[in-house]
Amino acid sequence: MQSFRTELENPVVEQDIIDLEKKIRAFREGKIHDEKFRSLRLARGIYGQRQPGVQMIRIKLPFGKVTFKQILKIAEISDEYGSRNLHLTTRQDIQIHYVSLERTPELWAKLEQDDITLREACGNTVRNVTASPAAGIDPKEPFDVSPYAHATFEYFLRNPVCQEMGRKFKISFSSSDEDTAFSYIHDIGAIPKINANGDRGFKILLGGGLGAQPLLAFPVEEFLPEDQLIPYIEAIIRVFDRYGERSNRNKARLKYLIAKLGLDEVLRLAQIERTAIKVKSYPINRDAVAQPSIPEQTTFAEVSISNPFRYEQWLATNVFEQKQQGFYGVYIKVPVGDISSDTARELVKVLQPLVADEIRITQNQGLLLKFVRKEALPSLYEGLAKLELAAPGFDSLADVTTCPGTDTCNLGISNSMTMARVLEDVIYNEYEDFIYNREIKIKISGCMNSCGQHGLAHIGFHGSSLKAGTKVLPSVQVMLGGGTVGNGVGRAAERVIKVPSKRATDVLRTILNDYKALSTEEETFHAYYDRQGKDYFYRLLKPLADLTTLTDDEFVDWGHQETFVTAIGVGECAGVMIDLVATLLFESEEKMGWANKSFEAGAWSDAIYHSYSVLISSAKALLLDKAVNSSTHAGIIREFDAQYVDKGEFDIEGSFNDLILQINQNEPSEEFATAYLAQATEFLGKSKAKREALVS
Repeated sequence: MQSFRTELENPVVEQDIIDLEKKIRAFREGKIHDEKFRSLRLARGIYGQRQPGVQMIRIKLPFGKVTFKQILKIAEISDEYGSRNLHLTTRQDIQIHYVSLERTPELWAKLEQDDITLREACGNTVRNVTASPAAGIDPKEPFDVSPYAHATFEYFLRNPVCQEMGRKFKISFSSSDEDTAFSYIHDIGAIPKINANGDRGFKILLGGGLGAQPLLAFPVEEFLPEDQLIPYIEAIIRVFDRYGERSNRNKARLKYLIAKLGLDEVLRLAQIERTAIKVKSYPINRDAVAQPSIPEQTTFAEVSISNPFRYEQWLATNVFEQKQQGFYGVYIKVPVGDISSDTARELVKVLQPLVADEIRITQNQGLLLKFVRKEALPSLYEGLAKLELAAPGFDSLADVTTCPGTDTCNLGISNSMTMARVLEDVIYNEYEDFIYNREIKIKISGCMNSCGQHGLAHIGFHGSSLKAGTKVLPSVQVMLGGGTVGNGVGRAAERVIKVPSKRATDVLRTILNDYKALSTEEETFHAYYDRQGKDYFYRLLKPLADLTTLTDDEFVDWGHQETFVTAIGVGECAGVMIDLVATLLFESEEKMGWANKSFEAGAWSDAIYHSYSVLISSAKALLLDKAVNSSTHAGIIREFDAQYVDKGEFDIEGSFNDLILQINQNEPSEEFATAYLAQATEFLGKSKAKREALVS
């Protein structure tokens, strides 16, 4: 491994990779518990697949930005380590599948040579920070949110406050009030605003999420000044880390904490945390995300358009004028988000002379190209057409979003990718006028967890199963009425009815035929759905749920030949906490090492937070010896006082609550870092001695 490490210029990244290699070795030798190792690799973008012995690698691309060079590197990596395919995700990442665990450190090192990271793409961390793909060129944007998304990514990457939360934390930046980054389904969503004085700021939405129980975010700030963005987010994350659920992962998102404590209380606690934050104002470098390199204007050769009708459709649905005069943005519809590595290389060849060297991955698993001159559009279309990437109808009814489903995901119940292709075929072949409709969205997930975002779809499906006598057949839950309204307002789709999977095409036909026949002129799908009501659609679709008319084919899922069997593995959307005393004390020692390193580097705030983590882990370990397993940091603090301090079984001055919560009552100064680190060191020593006395 030494040969590739020496090529890395960043010692922090190199240490990350060295640590991963060591932990893989320790895991193989049985020195790290399987569940603990899972949380370690997830935080490094390594996710177990449905298929045994191989991993999915998630590459973290902040706000979906990727250069030609990076695309080529990812294609090369997929060839060497994976399945020669690049999968675009709804969080603007790229995933590579079928990777051997032992080769992941080497893969990571090679990606880092081109400034591409896996760090915190999965796990209980701040996930990829997303943004409207058109940010920077959107004619409707007050200003470019890209530098703000970049600053957020950069600030929280490897930040101690968000390395071991109860669950993941998702942040989005929309470019305008159209809210194309879906602020209302994020833990924190930001929409750019300019006030009467011409100052920049953001409308902030808090506590949204999809999953099995969609909850819409609360508007909490109408105008948060730009320099307060990072401090505000950190304060919320600190509250989530301390009070958020950790045992029951189904209740471990910020939305559930808000439901438990109340919005006002969460905001009050966040205000208390502001004292401890190392920066009270965080100016954003607006030039951090430079405009991409634009090809020099040239005279383009005459191009004979192979399909003039399709070209006109493509111009109408996939092309828009940028806010920069004389340039166009061009969307590429990527079926089910899959691009083979060979196609990716050919795509770059087509793009290099015609578009700027920056591609944005879109939330519906497509691509956005920037700074295309009008004269270059015919050449671009023909180049894309040869690669079968010039289909019209981007982000329309004909552009179905889907997760991988049972193709690779442990949690997938039924196939979603083949279903997506089939539904798109229905639109193109039977409802071609709908390729111009960018209001209605179809989204599919292989299970209820909404990785395919079915919870915000106008017409959504998620994988499920039904029993017909003694047999089980693949089915879909039909969801209707969700979607974006604008300026932070959204709608969660409603569960209407469950039908066999093979009838999803008839569900779509029934709804579209009814919409065409009964909607009034200029009536939106939302208005049509509200006017008719949920029960109307239940009755409309009920004949398709009749299981007395099943055929043998309906017991076979889309894209399969064998009879359907429900086979759900263990989900890895976040790490799992391990309640092993020895493991927790070992973790405390490791965190103490991080605290000391941060202190030596003069990073007082980081040293303080690592010291806090030492105190929490040590207290949790001792509580387990009394069979007390609290699900939150706040609970651990309370229970340690009750079980140990109040009973005189652990000698500290004052209460554990007073000791540990100094963290949010003091500025992150050198003086406080020195004292707090010393107290954490002493507490860890006493905890280890107590443990040894208990087991001796």
